[in-house]
Amino acid sequence: MLKREHVWLGVSGIVECNGRWLVVKKAYSGLKGKWSFPAGFVDPGETVDQAVVREIKEETGVKAKIKDIIGVRSGVIKNKISDNLILFYLEADCCDIKVSEREIETAAFLTREELINDINSSLLVKEYAQSFGDNEQFVMQDLNPGDHFNYTRYKLFKK
Repeated sequence: MLKREHVWLGVSGIVECNGRWLVVKKAYSGLKGKWSFPAGFVDPGETVDQAVVREIKEETGVKAKIKDIIGVRSGVIKNKISDNLILFYLEADCCDIKVSEREIETAAFLTREELINDINSSLLVKEYAQSFGDNEQFVMQDLNPGDHFNYTRYKLFKK
């Protein structure tokens, strides 16, 4: 029987302020040194919408309001762990950033063009920066966010 520790549920958010997106460089993990969206796991007793607002505030100090759910990233790590992430679109109440140095090296509000052209943007950031607002739903399969993550399957469902 599959145990719950092999099924992960996380949340992430594109937070917009003055036409720029909030991105972070994590202080750890496979995303260390890469621009990624603020993200984290859903805690027990918490809904996904509560989790994304909490994670953004914890990592960056930015308070934000949810506008929409814009995608799901689903992958399997080492043929064993189901790793699932719900991606939200949010609007920042204020553009002031206060980085949680325990988790984050740096954070910034950057334009989509800056993120597309930056070699340090993660796969997820680049995919959304290139196609955000296209109003075309699609599924991307067989993506590889980096061999160090050990994904055996990786899909992105975009709204």
